[in-house]
Amino acid sequence: MSEDRRLISSERLQRTLRPITEAVGLPNLAYEDAGFLKYERDVVLAGTWVGLAFTDTIPARPFAQPLEFLGLPLLVVRDRRGELNVFHNVCSHRGVQLVGEPTPLAGLIVCPYHSWSYTTNGELKATPHVGGVDHHQCAGFDASAHGLKTVRSAVYLGILFVNLSGNAPPFERHIAELDRRTATLIGADGPSRLRPGISDAKLSLSVRCNWKLAVENYCEAYHLPWVHPELNAYSTLADHYCFFGSDFAGQGSHSYRGSEIAGAHLPYFEAWPRARLHVAEYPALYPNVLLGFHADHAFAVLLIPEAIDRTREELRIFYVDAGADDDAYRECRAATLRAWRVVFEQDVPAVEKMQIGRGSPGYDGGVFSPVMDTVTHHFHTWVADRLNRANASDVSQPA
Repeated sequence: MSEDRRLISSERLQRTLRPITEAVGLPNLAYEDAGFLKYERDVVLAGTWVGLAFTDTIPARPFAQPLEFLGLPLLVVRDRRGELNVFHNVCSHRGVQLVGEPTPLAGLIVCPYHSWSYTTNGELKATPHVGGVDHHQCAGFDASAHGLKTVRSAVYLGILFVNLSGNAPPFERHIAELDRRTATLIGADGPSRLRPGISDAKLSLSVRCNWKLAVENYCEAYHLPWVHPELNAYSTLADHYCFFGSDFAGQGSHSYRGSEIAGAHLPYFEAWPRARLHVAEYPALYPNVLLGFHADHAFAVLLIPEAIDRTREELRIFYVDAGADDDAYRECRAATLRAWRVVFEQDVPAVEKMQIGRGSPGYDGGVFSPVMDTVTHHFHTWVADRLNRANASDVSQPA
């Protein structure tokens, strides 16, 4: 493999993989080099389950929704049964982008170039004149071998996840460890009890930083006293703790009182331990989904990388049972969203200034607090381990 693709050496990655007291963070290149982002997509993000979109962005009728993930044209299709399929958004014939605009579907998905047509499950159904004028079939051409290329997908908490490589473990296994942890708070049926609010449930922010910086910031409470003074007034730095999984890690608080302070009195999870009503947990599900669980609501933040130094943050708040759509809770939903808007907007200058710092030769990875940065280091090692495995694999490949 050519050396210009070996963007971070294994020797440099080993420095990040060291114990936290000796480790150095990922180098600046991983945050500011535009060429690195495509490589990272292919060797870090593609091999696992990444959040692509919230399902509420796909209309609840037969529909074809084109999306892009770091330059990859993808197509999300909702069929008549309401089920979602994800495909590479290219015609199997000559590679033309199949769907360019969000499109309601009355029947087949038709390529704009030669009118090859596909069903909502990706089957190639029509090939006009493929064997010559008025000959729509051709000897030796097997249409069943040339359907749309499927991308593995799964839905969890209203998020459409995809596995671009096709090689990740099943999504049920990917999420199982986190599900076991959250079940101790919300109950085994907790995810099914959560519903997106019909009002005051969405927030979108455009942030001038690399997507990894948004994850790192979310992973630690160290910055609370200075960045979130209102939050720190009731959920202090001393109230926080950390937890770890294979593909997630996060922080929790023993003293979350945001709903009370905001004046939001929403329905609780029945399973939530009453002795732990003020506990909240905030796992980052690697690579790009941030979650928050509270006794009366949950949220999910989808980090959409748009460029090496630009990320779109899409937030959805989920409420318990009737809290989601009952008019009696409308103002409570509004208060909850207002409170979280303040928190997430306060983070924006911090992560944007970190991005600026990644352009400095005076910084190239930094160090970690052995106590306060344990989750951030965990995320760095998660990324570095996958980059290191890609390097090892590349060594065995011919140039």
